[in-house]
Amino acid sequence: MTKEEKSDLQETIETHIKILKEQIKMLQEKVQPISPDCSLGRLTRLEAMGEQHVNNKILDESKLRLTRLTNALSRIDKPMFGICIECEEPIGIGRMRIRPESVRCVECANSL
Repeated sequence: MTKEEKSDLQETIETHIKILKEQIKMLQEKVQPISPDCSLGRLTRLEAMGEQHVNNKILDESKLRLTRLTNALSRIDKPMFGICIECEEPIGIGRMRIRPESVRCVECANSL
């Protein structure tokens, strides 16, 4: 991987981290408990609870991806960055641009 590609990936990671932090902040507001005395109808309350459950799942996945991106950012200057942990071959730059936190190439990721 060239220095330019690593620099490009670093910018991508930093952008993804910024976006995820904003998304996490927004989701944390949406997953606040719904008070029982809220003046919602029965179905509306059930819909709100269902939406809250979905938002909790998205929040958990966003936090996990933020952790992985932060770890990738700390590894970007290491020689093994961009190398598959399974087959030890370089991970394609296309995959790294889409999922810069990737630690496996497409073939190894698909074989899991």
